[in-house]
Amino acid sequence: MVSYKELGLVNTREMFAKAIKGGYAIPAFNFNNMEQLQAIIKASAETKSPVILQVSKGARNYANQTLLRYMAQGAVEYAKELGWEHPQICLHLDHGDSFELCKSCVDFGFSSVMIDASSLPYEENIALTKKVVEYAHKYDVTVEAELGVLAGVEDEVSSAVSHYTKPEEVVDFATRTGCDSLAISIGTSHGAYKFTPEQCTRDPKTGKLVPPPLAFDVLDAIMEQLPGFPIVLHGSSSVPQEYVDMINQYGGKLPDAVGIPEEQLRKAAKSAVCKINIDSDSRLAFTAAVRKVFAEKPGEFDPRKYCGPARDLMEELYKHKIINVLGSDGKAE
Repeated sequence: MVSYKELGLVNTREMFAKAIKGGYAIPAFNFNNMEQLQAIIKASAETKSPVILQVSKGARNYANQTLLRYMAQGAVEYAKELGWEHPQICLHLDHGDSFELCKSCVDFGFSSVMIDASSLPYEENIALTKKVVEYAHKYDVTVEAELGVLAGVEDEVSSAVSHYTKPEEVVDFATRTGCDSLAISIGTSHGAYKFTPEQCTRDPKTGKLVPPPLAFDVLDAIMEQLPGFPIVLHGSSSVPQEYVDMINQYGGKLPDAVGIPEEQLRKAAKSAVCKINIDSDSRLAFTAAVRKVFAEKPGEFDPRKYCGPARDLMEELYKHKIINVLGSDGKAE
């Protein structure tokens, strides 16, 4: 058993309370490799933003659970080395799909876990979530649950159809499970293709897809039912057009990739939404930078020469999200 406190990590309880009160959201950035982790920590340390390092089941398998624990501990020490005296860093399991996986993450030093039983019938979702909460809370690990289903594909998570969260269920669900935060469905979606062309309109001037607006009426109704309760948005990458264009320019093929407009995320961040998940954007930045190097220097074979520029572009992206979208800069001095 490894306590996250020994690694220098924090859970999300205080983070979220401050975010709701302050009208901003905590960035939850997924990472799969060292370069992503370096970029996240550097951006967070330089902006003094609390941050959630998210690891999916697939990323955990990819990295190795033991190595991941030391990477998290190293991230805290790296943040201090960068001058962040009291880093506010959480290590979070994204989309845990079983009690056993959540338990293993708690035992290996995660400070927060998500149990995603949203695809199960309502009562089964409650039962599994409650079981995870009871175990995690013994070790002061916070638990995120999900109610409603997001469309799209991300690692092992896949759904063809979204189902909005029902506001009339949230009080019963949160009360009976004891979860610390709730991921809801209001129109966000996983992946780089968050909407089909049929769901969008096209800008007559540019020909680019314009996605449908998020269902803020559903969010408002949920906030009314659960005032002050931490709400989470998954699938919130904005799929920056410059990265998509860069990928396509250098040999990629991402037609009609579209994400969530940043102005809608800014609006959400000022509400009870205190955690916003961003994964696809950093994948796009990484891929765009690597493709550019390979196209311009086809003889390059030193990974540092293409992973380095990718890391720099991701750092730029993370800082932009922290400062200009989520408003979490300067909140963890």
